[in-house]
Amino acid sequence: MDELQTDTPRARFRGLFRRVSTAQWIVDGFVGAFFLLGSAVLLPTYYEGFLIATGVMTLTFMTVALMLSRCSPPLALTVAWFGAVAQMATGQQPMAANLAIFVVLFATAAYGSRFVFWAGFASAFLGALLIALYLFLLAPGLSGVGIVTPDVWTQDSTFAFLFSIALVFGFSVFSLLLAWTFGALFRVVIRNRETRRAQLVAEERATAEEERGRIARDMHDVVAHSLAVVIAQADGARYAAAADPDAAAAALKTISQTARSALSDVRMLLTQMRHSQAEGPQPTIADLEELYAQVRAAGVDLRVTVDPVPPAEPPASVQLAVYRILQEATTNALRHGDGGPVDVNLAWLPDHVALQVRNGRAAAEPRPLVGARTGVLHAPPATTGHGLIGMRERADLVGGRLEAGPDGEGWLVRATLPV
Repeated sequence: MDELQTDTPRARFRGLFRRVSTAQWIVDGFVGAFFLLGSAVLLPTYYEGFLIATGVMTLTFMTVALMLSRCSPPLALTVAWFGAVAQMATGQQPMAANLAIFVVLFATAAYGSRFVFWAGFASAFLGALLIALYLFLLAPGLSGVGIVTPDVWTQDSTFAFLFSIALVFGFSVFSLLLAWTFGALFRVVIRNRETRRAQLVAEERATAEEERGRIARDMHDVVAHSLAVVIAQADGARYAAAADPDAAAAALKTISQTARSALSDVRMLLTQMRHSQAEGPQPTIADLEELYAQVRAAGVDLRVTVDPVPPAEPPASVQLAVYRILQEATTNALRHGDGGPVDVNLAWLPDHVALQVRNGRAAAEPRPLVGARTGVLHAPPATTGHGLIGMRERADLVGGRLEAGPDGEGWLVRATLPV
């Protein structure tokens, strides 16, 4: 049960640390070692009477704060405060090890949480105030500590004394806030990189989702059309087998051709799903004649009118949309129509193509329907699927519009696609 709780001491402790790469740990290790050695070398050079032991204590605090600044800004800020307070409590002068404070303030602004971010900002002001008070109120009574000597206490000018405190405070707060500000600017850079990375991930996901939707539409169009033809031919062959063996053989041939074509298209779509970079050949208006032949072979009296014809090579996206809409519309006419003629009209105008498919609707009670030309029986009407939605999506993808609905005693699909 304890592992499932997020508000445990272990979870809170882990929350204090950021994830740091191995390379960053190596860099921080070299910087910390160089900082420790450089600051240690300078310890014997301070004023006469300086205690090496207290200096080592302050140096240890500051080195630990420096090493924690990237991986744990809140702990680094806490350790730096402990070191600064211990340094002032033991009456030490400012030393090279105090440079770690600037790095810690930078880290609180760059990597810290919202609370740590503002804690670093407040620490800059509070630290500057303590520096000024320490140097002017405590340090003069200590031998050789700081930049202020006991002579300040003998001056008669109170204004000069307060001005000196304000000057040291201003310089200190400016220096500390400058490090904090650099960290805040770096934080903005990091956030912008993260936002850009998240945007790229979202765009990739949207592209993948769009590709999956396109493949799903293609799969629906291929399978729905092919199965409708196969079912119609199979039913026709079953009823015509005894009376007209030649018609049954022709129906079986159509079933074989349609199934092979569908299998090839499905394999191509599955390949695209496995390899998102693969782009298989897409149907064009040149393949419409083969589509018309399949529909006619299924027993539909298909009447196609193209006026005017395409003046030039239309865009590939428009050709694909025209093919898929016609494929779905004729499939719906085959499955849900009354077995009468289906009229297809295409008008390739200079700025758009007008598409229209009209067919009769089946009666409320399903009954076997005989094709007008071949005598092959149609399958009874099935329930409506997602065909209309798919056709509208096809039109929307190229910036067109599509309408479908009853038209008198028939059914009309009308689409306008820009060229």
